[in-house]
Amino acid sequence: MEYISVKQFAEKFGISERTARNYCANGKIEGIFLTGKTWNIPADAVLPQRATTRKKLSPLLAMLREQKSARLKGGIYHRTQIDLTYNSNHIEGSRLTHDQTRYIFETNTIGIADAAVNVDDIVETVNHFRCIDYIIDHAEEPVTESLVKQLHLLLKTGTSDSRKDWFAVGDYKRLANEVGGLETCPPKEVHQQMKALIHTYHRNKRKSLKDILDFHVRFEQIHPFQDGNGCVGRLLMFKESLANGIVPFIITDELKMFYYRGLREWGRVDGFLTDTCLTAQDQYKKLLDYFKICY
Repeated sequence: MEYISVKQFAEKFGISERTARNYCANGKIEGIFLTGKTWNIPADAVLPQRATTRKKLSPLLAMLREQKSARLKGGIYHRTQIDLTYNSNHIEGSRLTHDQTRYIFETNTIGIADAAVNVDDIVETVNHFRCIDYIIDHAEEPVTESLVKQLHLLLKTGTSDSRKDWFAVGDYKRLANEVGGLETCPPKEVHQQMKALIHTYHRNKRKSLKDILDFHVRFEQIHPFQDGNGCVGRLLMFKESLANGIVPFIITDELKMFYYRGLREWGRVDGFLTDTCLTAQDQYKKLLDYFKICY
């Protein structure tokens, strides 16, 4: 476990050192301890929320949580689970169809005949449903390394990758990898680069769409995990949109190539990725209009 100082914690979340010390003294931060007169704070500790300043849930997030709790079929939660899971997994090579994804979610059975199906496609589909539940439950929590790792753990548990000694499920990669023929962050540098990325991202309390997209691009460039980076990255974009009052979006298979181009060209032509995500956002808005959910 890595620990940071009161000053570092305060800088990370844009609060005063006095406020940070008060949080420590009142036991509002989990896992802290004193060494002499110095507070040691877990590096992935989250900022306590004040009851008087707790943000009102967006209508969408409130509805997702309500329908998730009730396991309501046919609503925005149901549709989001199927569409986000199918499209994100399909981008990564899953061969399950949209109807097969829907069938697995609705019946918790496979129901596939006369065809060979990759077991990992089924396992990761079920796991992705759990990941969406997780980001709905934890939407308002700040992004931390532990939260990112938890998503990867949920996504890859029980897959064939999880049975490989060199594959670190729920932890950063151990072997060098690449994406689209491009080099990514060396394994020994992943922790520091992820720490720096998250620190930079949290400089602004309220994130814009551009902030979220920039985080996503840099996350994918680091490529912190051996596999599953794309799915985890898109889940984080959805989560952060919910957290910041931005209409979330689902990168569909039809937008895949435009999405890839946007990732490659970010920093030179930001509009490629921005326009692609705005198009995806317009598609999700149509769903919200259909279900009469304000945004």
